[in-house]
Amino acid sequence: MTSESASNHESRITNHDDAIRIDVVSLFPDFIDQAAAVGVVGRARERGLLSLEGWNPRDYATGNYRRVDDRPFGGGPGMVMLLDPLLATLAAARAADPAPARVIYMSPQGRPLTQAKVRELAQLPRLILLCGRYEGVDERLLASEVDEELSIGDYVLSGGELAAAVVVDAVARLQDGALGDVESAVQDSFEGDGLLDCPHYTRPVEHALGRVPDVLLSGNHAEIAKWRRQQSLVRTLERRPELVDEAALGKADRRLLAAWRAGQGD
Repeated sequence: MTSESASNHESRITNHDDAIRIDVVSLFPDFIDQAAAVGVVGRARERGLLSLEGWNPRDYATGNYRRVDDRPFGGGPGMVMLLDPLLATLAAARAADPAPARVIYMSPQGRPLTQAKVRELAQLPRLILLCGRYEGVDERLLASEVDEELSIGDYVLSGGELAAAVVVDAVARLQDGALGDVESAVQDSFEGDGLLDCPHYTRPVEHALGRVPDVLLSGNHAEIAKWRRQQSLVRTLERRPELVDEAALGKADRRLLAAWRAGQGD
């Protein structure tokens, strides 16, 4: 993504009717482009499953210095991003494609990003991710132009670019055809019933750091499935107990946990 005119942006829209388009409004659009150029996201873009465009508010600022920020009313440290450059940038991004777009502001004050939210976003035709800098953006813009705010955690970053890159990655990998094996997404942590993923192993079988569990070498797919389910339950209880309501578990899951607790499930 580079600082280009709206016409150049339009010329690079993917031809795939079912591709998701993500526009990122940022003072550093190249950062998002570089983060999305490798791995699963890079392949999704190459296959036309994802169209990713960057929009720099400086390109829509006026004056000799193309200023995009100013001091906050009421005093205090830092700067606040100006309304007009952001309004013009959002208008240009919206106009570049006729599909309706959900505008999301990446903010530590937003709702937590979850896998369920990622699945919801992955079904949309378009997203516009707004990345703040400094002390944030003028509140009036959020009230009039933004559909929702999302946070990737209870901490503060220098800007919204890293958070936007997380959304792009998480959404892109759920596009049909993005992963080599469709089951990869199904088995991920937080998918399905919301449990964490089970442990995984590969060659060699024997190593100074330990041996691969025998059950995974048995060829007994039913036992392997039981082991993986048990490990997923145990790992979630140990690391994220708030994700598991033991009282709501089925009989089979409760038996697996009971076996583990009795020392029989390893």
